[in-house]
Amino acid sequence: MIRAPHEIPATGAAASFAAQLQAALPVLETARRVLRAPCIEDFETFAAIGESDRGRYLVDDNSDRDALWLDFAQMVACWLLRGHGVWTVERKQDGKAIGFVLLGFEPGDHEPELGYLFLPEAEGHGYAQEAARAARSHAFDTLGLTTLVSTIDPDNARSIRLAERLGATRDAAAEAAHGNAIHVFRHNAEETLQ
Repeated sequence: MIRAPHEIPATGAAASFAAQLQAALPVLETARRVLRAPCIEDFETFAAIGESDRGRYLVDDNSDRDALWLDFAQMVACWLLRGHGVWTVERKQDGKAIGFVLLGFEPGDHEPELGYLFLPEAEGHGYAQEAARAARSHAFDTLGLTTLVSTIDPDNARSIRLAERLGATRDAAAEAAHGNAIHVFRHNAEETLQ
């Protein structure tokens, strides 16, 4: 596939500087996964998720690769602006990127959000739950946040089930603040620390 110029990794001093920035981000490890800083090569995995049936929950037109790029870029930028953002989730055994978990805060959000996006073939194995727990623990234990939300399209049954498995509960007041257009699941530090 021919990639757009903005999707091609930097070289030389710019690549070295990007690597230094990536190295400054926290790395989280679980039993089977590593959550690490995203790099430009990870956009292919993000685009594969975005262009799949699951991508309809990401952007209005999930066939628009540029819209997916902008979504990916704003999740990465959150690290510089808020001190948290998206991690690439990779398998420990081979380093393959299989998805993303994020502590985000994007337009339309009223507070920090715990989100998760995985390749279709990575679903159903508990990987998202494992990664989301690690990100949530980082938010509560390291960043000192006391609450997070997961905002989920009412039709996104898999994400709803995951939020419930994580112990999050529906928040009617937060849903009303969003015009009752989405489900809002709340993660409270005192209720979910394990």
